[in-house]
Amino acid sequence: MKLRGLFLLLLALAISGVDAQSPTADSPPRIIGYFPSWGVYARAYMANDIPAHHLTHLNYAFANFNPQRGCILGDPSADTTIRYVELPPNAPYAGNFGYINLVLKAQNPQLQTLLSIGGWNWSALFSDVAAEVETRERFAETCTGLMLQYGFDGLDIDWEYPAGGGHMLNVERPEDPENFILLLEALRRKLDELGAQNDRHFLLTIAASAGRDKYAPLDWARIEPLLDFINVMTYDMAGIYSEQTGFNAPLYDSADPPPEGTSTDTAIQDYLTLGIPADKLVIGVPFYGRGWGGVGPENNGLHQPFTEIPVGTWEVGNFEYQDLAENYVPHYQRFWDERAQVPWLYSAETGIMITYDDPESMRIKANYVLDNGLGGVMFWELSGDDAQGSLLSALYDTLYPGG
Repeated sequence: MKLRGLFLLLLALAISGVDAQSPTADSPPRIIGYFPSWGVYARAYMANDIPAHHLTHLNYAFANFNPQRGCILGDPSADTTIRYVELPPNAPYAGNFGYINLVLKAQNPQLQTLLSIGGWNWSALFSDVAAEVETRERFAETCTGLMLQYGFDGLDIDWEYPAGGGHMLNVERPEDPENFILLLEALRRKLDELGAQNDRHFLLTIAASAGRDKYAPLDWARIEPLLDFINVMTYDMAGIYSEQTGFNAPLYDSADPPPEGTSTDTAIQDYLTLGIPADKLVIGVPFYGRGWGGVGPENNGLHQPFTEIPVGTWEVGNFEYQDLAENYVPHYQRFWDERAQVPWLYSAETGIMITYDDPESMRIKANYVLDNGLGGVMFWELSGDDAQGSLLSALYDTLYPGG
């Protein structure tokens, strides 16, 4: 190994923060925030804006990959090049990686960081990578190599989805559910090998769907033991793809049957029935809402047909919480659903209905985690919160009363 490569490896291990231990039933609840690399551009949300004192884990979204090269940087400029003034001139790497793993973790010893791989737009080639022994081993070797080189505490795999039904450009095979397990096994072996060499535990987690058609076909008896915890994406249950307005992330079924098709509670209870320990299940909450236009006033816009999609904050039909708090909550009427335990906004004047979460629903969901002995809360994503950090504070103050 070249001297510089050895130096980087030793430095990454030295600054990796607290030892990432496997969770136990006595583990404190996790608060896991996703940081999107692209947030540094139009959103102007930088790594030094992260409120790490309210997080236990930070998932960096995303690394990319292909079958020939394995894992690669998703955005080299944002990941390793941007200069933060807090970084010393002789830092081995800069960018978001540098600030997060060389500065932020030093300031927040409780924080563990994971390199998240894939995501909705970059899941296209998971099937190809997982299909052969050689490509699985290359993936495991290169992903763990990036993890070590840049000081992360583990890997988060975001394949949307091994059972199919993801992006229209995804490659899919009937063997994907089995090959998904083989890919996780290759990663777990490599992480355990590195852990034995360095006297520590490296994390392996996944982002998993809340849709029954996407999780029921998978062999969780083989998957669960490979993972430290599972981030269930209990959101996006309604959106521009729905036949009518509904709730983005209802805690409980909004009706019988629910127009959204499911709820956080339904999905989590299903996962428990599949034999997954409660403390390995992390519920997902959105720091954004979804909206529809051309919605009539019946039932104050809830579960109604729509004729158009509003512009949103950064993409059509999608509203960041900070945008909602500043520009919509003061002007729209807020309603509360007692069954689903989430709010919504509606304006008869504009004909726009928006489903979202606010501090009240966040506290209720955090209490759901405590009441059910779950592993914590994950959220997408950090730049969506308002300037006061209202959503994250509601989660933290509920899960860690008194700080």
